[in-house]
Amino acid sequence: MPVKNAEPFLPDCLQSILAQTEKNWELIAINDKSSDESWNILAAFAKKDTRIQVYHNEGAGIIPALRLAFAKCTGQLISRMDADDLMMPEKLAALKHILIQKGKKHLATAGVEYFSAQGIGEGYRKYADWLNQLTEQHNNFQDIYKECVIPSPCWMLWREDLERCGAFKSERYPEDYDLCFRFYQAGLQVVGYPAVLHRWRDYPNRTSRTDEHYADNRFLDLKLHYFLKLDHQSKRPLVLWGAGKKGKLLARQLIQHNAPFHWICNNKNKIGKAVYGQILKDIPAILDLEHPQTIVAVAGDISQQEIAIFMQKHNWKKSKDWFLFC
Repeated sequence: MPVKNAEPFLPDCLQSILAQTEKNWELIAINDKSSDESWNILAAFAKKDTRIQVYHNEGAGIIPALRLAFAKCTGQLISRMDADDLMMPEKLAALKHILIQKGKKHLATAGVEYFSAQGIGEGYRKYADWLNQLTEQHNNFQDIYKECVIPSPCWMLWREDLERCGAFKSERYPEDYDLCFRFYQAGLQVVGYPAVLHRWRDYPNRTSRTDEHYADNRFLDLKLHYFLKLDHQSKRPLVLWGAGKKGKLLARQLIQHNAPFHWICNNKNKIGKAVYGQILKDIPAILDLEHPQTIVAVAGDISQQEIAIFMQKHNWKKSKDWFLFC
């Protein structure tokens, strides 16, 4: 568990770990150069319970903190925690049960929910509902290019499998989404627990809201990196669907990667015009291509549903022939 200036929330977080019905655990907490009372809080809890071990980060930032924590831990089942969140009492027991029952090459996860003193916005609520639906169906990786589909830090897996995925060696941010892609790359089978086991705390200065490592363009960089590495079939025509802000950003990135693509949209004001040297074409132009792969950079539930119907009509399968990137 990386800890940085978590003083207001850290005692409740630690109490939720102490309240676990599973008693056989160890917590490796890494103080990431906190300027508040986080270290003293950690030290006080560690003094009362030997299952808690605390260290200072030898580097700076969440990735070095995770590396140090993993190096110090001794367990064969590995999970992680965020210092401002809460575990439901049965979390560790439920995830452990899944892995003991299913064995290696499985990843256990569960439902999540946001909570906040300021109230939760509709966007966060929709994201949690969408994520929980994937988890209930055990098909999280189906939408991996849309958002991070393994809720961090609500996962557990065998140490051997985490090491096989590269653990926390990667320097790529966002680090939780990068690890999610490496779970996918390793072919881990997701098994979801059909209830909420983790509570995400939202507040205005939460790291994912303020740190540049979690800016939207970083997510697109990561998605395209892994798409070109894992799912793009270079002998098939590549289509980019959408010419809004994200579509344009993806177009620039594809050009930088020297990845040829066809660009389509339904904006009559853009069709026929050249953007970044690429002529934008109307949607039916995709039908002239043989066995294309399509990156969909179109937001909005209704628009995405219409695109899904179009793809289904032409027998193009999601996560194989077309991929949602937003």
